[in-house]
Amino acid sequence: MQYAVMGNPIHHSLSPLLHAYFAQKCGIDMDYGRILVEGPFKDAADKFFAAGGKGCNITLPCKLEAFEYAGRLSDNAKRAGAVNTLKKEADGVICGYNTDGPGLVKHLLYLNYPVKGAKILIIGAGGAAKGILGPILAEDPQSIVIVNRTAAKAEDLAVRAADARVSAVAFEALAKDEHAAFDLVINASASSIQSTLPQVTDALLCKASAVYDLMYSKEGSTIFTEHCRALGIGQCSDGFGMLVGQAVLSFKIWNGVEPDFYQALTDLRGMLGSK
Repeated sequence: MQYAVMGNPIHHSLSPLLHAYFAQKCGIDMDYGRILVEGPFKDAADKFFAAGGKGCNITLPCKLEAFEYAGRLSDNAKRAGAVNTLKKEADGVICGYNTDGPGLVKHLLYLNYPVKGAKILIIGAGGAAKGILGPILAEDPQSIVIVNRTAAKAEDLAVRAADARVSAVAFEALAKDEHAAFDLVINASASSIQSTLPQVTDALLCKASAVYDLMYSKEGSTIFTEHCRALGIGQCSDGFGMLVGQAVLSFKIWNGVEPDFYQALTDLRGMLGSK
């Protein structure tokens, strides 16, 4: 295959559906599949490109390894410290990009979720969180707090941001802070894919006007968004729109043409039967 999505688990990935849709709309012949990464990412990537692969998307938990693997990095990937898109350039060098953050921002603005001037909580400090931090900051929020199971990772990410609006906190300290309140809560952890909830209290979640889970499902909801809806939070979204947004940008990197994000979002949700 020429293109693929790589990660573990991978059976749930809708990326092949998205890129088949883009290719059909743009009149491009594209062979795109899934690759389960069970050992070192480098071994799987080497095998893929040696067999004629031209580009691939990277999902959990391989985005940091993909960053190390790339022979050349885009500015966005350098800022993120993580890679979700690889392309074999004409000179043979594997270049790494990160389209996660721009894809998320596309969807947040489409949903009219609070971003500019907002207080935002990001749950998680892995590759997904690294990919979205810079593009969200570019939208001028009031503040961003990063909370993570391993507090040191959240602190490292906050320091790397080099922005006074970004800080880190441990779950325990956040739970004890009765004054903590956020306009937007973004779940950038892998909790939903593991069918568990992040360690954020219901009392804190209930104060948010919107929640967003970077994970997604064909049904249009995750365990996190379903839980938040049950709490009465009005604006809850899974990460399907982000998936479409980042895929649109990946497709452009590989093929030089950018599919219509808004039309794609409507058509693909309809194809999946989700509301």
